[in-house]
Amino acid sequence: MIPNFYLHPETTDYSFGPRHPLKPERLHRTMALLHRLAEVDVLVPAPATPAEVALVHSPAYVEAIAEVEELLKTGARHERLGELSAEFGLYGDNPPFPAIYRSSLAYVGATLRAAEAVRDGARRAFGIGGGLHHAMRARASGFCIFNDPALGVAVLRQRFASVAYIDIDVHHGDGVQQLWLNDPAVLTASIHEDPRTLWPGTGYVRETGTAFTSVNVPIPANATGDAWRLGFSAILSALEKFQPEAIVLQLGTDAHYLDPLAHLRADARDWLWAVEKIHELGLPTVAVGGGGYNLTTVPRMWTAAILTLSGLPVPEQVPEDLRERLQVAWITDQDRPEEPSSGYDQVAATVKVLERDLLPFIPGPA
Repeated sequence: MIPNFYLHPETTDYSFGPRHPLKPERLHRTMALLHRLAEVDVLVPAPATPAEVALVHSPAYVEAIAEVEELLKTGARHERLGELSAEFGLYGDNPPFPAIYRSSLAYVGATLRAAEAVRDGARRAFGIGGGLHHAMRARASGFCIFNDPALGVAVLRQRFASVAYIDIDVHHGDGVQQLWLNDPAVLTASIHEDPRTLWPGTGYVRETGTAFTSVNVPIPANATGDAWRLGFSAILSALEKFQPEAIVLQLGTDAHYLDPLAHLRADARDWLWAVEKIHELGLPTVAVGGGGYNLTTVPRMWTAAILTLSGLPVPEQVPEDLRERLQVAWITDQDRPEEPSSGYDQVAATVKVLERDLLPFIPGPA
């Protein structure tokens, strides 16, 4: 049984359009595979309220997103919509869409209810439709309207003295870092492609915050899974020093070598190894989704992570009756040929810098 699994049906209305890389089909395929491999009691959460979203976002921003949806609903494409879009980042990769407010409250609600479950005693809970880690306090960014992982941290802090946010998305978890920067009770740790070669251009080692609770592990473009694993070992060392009481884990899958929006060469086995290491910590954990833009990788990797975090075995292969729909046979890339290592020495140098300039200064338990 998969416990405490929250997913609001309106989450799949979160769509920037058919040509946008963030596709709701990721969730449909994930649920099809997950239901095939395990018993899941899907809990429909209450959507987030404006007051809950305002735990990390400005009230003016929350009101603006609601107004944008209302303007689109009435078909009023006038000057006011343009003003709001310009002020709050609703253009480019984040264009306004008809369900922008309602569907955002839906995915945030799932993460909030998952965090409340863990706050109230559950060992783990899931909000796989969330993980939108780029949104800032008063601005949309990187396909993200509201920052549900940052809100999950806020809920866990209502009970736990220290919380770690761990981000394995290929893009830097900039929004969560910024929203919790300098808080000695919250460690934000992100492993991501080098900001010199991938948006959002942040996540350098030197971004530690004044409390030394911001851990960034940039990985060079074209790095292979061995280098990625070495980089994640630095995050494990940071967690050992910080000793969090609870965790929010963001499960972006786009470090995978097939992802079209990045340049790393990890595979599903490398990525799942990191999930296993977090599971082995035995800490109360809220797991949320994240990036991932290849429809053959996201469903199987999310499913593997959910099974792992629930203490259930991960099969090697996709059930035969789902292979045509999912367009893949293997869950963990067992059929991938070995390739020459790349990026290991650069990551080893980064880890040494972290060991010298950051890890000794990370605060431990009070």
